[in-house]
Amino acid sequence: MQRSKLAFTTAATMATVVLLAGCAPGGSAGSTAPREAVSTELGSDSITLSLVSTPESGASTKATIAAFEEAYPNVTVDYEQTNYEDYNKSVNLALNSDESPDIVLLNSVANTVKNDLVLDLNPYAEAYGWNDVYPSNQLDQWRVAEDGSTLGPGGALYAAPAGFSTVGLYYNERMAADLGITAAPATLDEFEADLAIAQAAGELPLQLGNSQGHSSFVVQLVGQSIDGAAEAADWVFGATDSTFDTTGNVTGATKLADWATKGYIPKDANGIDLQGAVANFVTGEGLFFVDGNWDATAIGDGLGVDAGFVAFPGAKATAIGTSVAYAISSRSEHPNAAAAFLDFLNSPDASEQQFASGFMPVDPAAATPEAGTVMADIVSAWGKVVADNGLVGFNNNATATMNDTLTAATQELIASKITVDEFITQIQDDWSATHGQS
Repeated sequence: MQRSKLAFTTAATMATVVLLAGCAPGGSAGSTAPREAVSTELGSDSITLSLVSTPESGASTKATIAAFEEAYPNVTVDYEQTNYEDYNKSVNLALNSDESPDIVLLNSVANTVKNDLVLDLNPYAEAYGWNDVYPSNQLDQWRVAEDGSTLGPGGALYAAPAGFSTVGLYYNERMAADLGITAAPATLDEFEADLAIAQAAGELPLQLGNSQGHSSFVVQLVGQSIDGAAEAADWVFGATDSTFDTTGNVTGATKLADWATKGYIPKDANGIDLQGAVANFVTGEGLFFVDGNWDATAIGDGLGVDAGFVAFPGAKATAIGTSVAYAISSRSEHPNAAAAFLDFLNSPDASEQQFASGFMPVDPAAATPEAGTVMADIVSAWGKVVADNGLVGFNNNATATMNDTLTAATQELIASKITVDEFITQIQDDWSATHGQS
């Protein structure tokens, strides 16, 4: 199989949250202010910050903390991590507590912004010149309108990027060669043909873990490859009159249900989490695997030169992705120091660590993969996605409850407990409840 690999650019991935002081939950987005006057000068007094994140971005963040502490010797950053599922359930409670962390990974704006749990970063973006550092579309995913739920240009900024992730299609090159497959699929029809070839040879066609709802990635990738990135992004951002009932999403849900019926995915997919699926894939269970670049290191280490990655098959290169992003708590006693850490995330030192951990770095110059590796494929695929303007945020982040809705609905769809029409309706109903549209 010719090497044509892609890496995940937004990961999966994840953002940080900043807490705002003196604001009761329920205020309008952007109504709070930091506890000290905005400044890029930190002085010489000793400062201790607390930061919470998840293991997926932990290695990069811990290495960045070490470099930051060297650059700012009077600042110490205490790091704590929680597994992804527990983190998403607990982060808002942590931000609203008397022991709130200063800096948090923000995986979605959800109710975190609506309840004024994190700071409006526009003053710091101006102070540090972030609008000149980042392309606008990289910050727009973390801009939120005054309603607290509509994303995109024009809103206040609530998180700063710390590397980018993208979800695409991993494949086992050795298995593909053994099956007589000589090139990565370029269309959905070719992808399905390869799935059928694998099953006929007694191999698992598509590795999948869905205990946390990751099969929603399959639905979204099929959907946006057909509908186009712009239409898909409108729905994620909450644009007026958007709908999930599109040709692409119906096709994606139909394919997922059909592949489950045909045995193209593990029979116990609903009982396998993402890391379990990664472990299965690197031991040779599955020709293909839909996942993000946050697992590139584990997959590259497990499969070595046999690990391949491409953008999901389609007329244009599209990917699901966002930035790993950090926010500042509204309750932080040291928002200026926290903002200095967020600014450090675009430094050469931080970018080097981001890339070493499998993420596309904020500073593109740090993307220097070793030839013949899965990260080289990721960089190549990322370039194609960027060229086609094909990066779309996670459907899971479209509303505060969408991740739970997608998890439950995909599990029922795979188990043949609901129809495709019922699946589409459940997802759109959740979206409409937040965005006030039918």
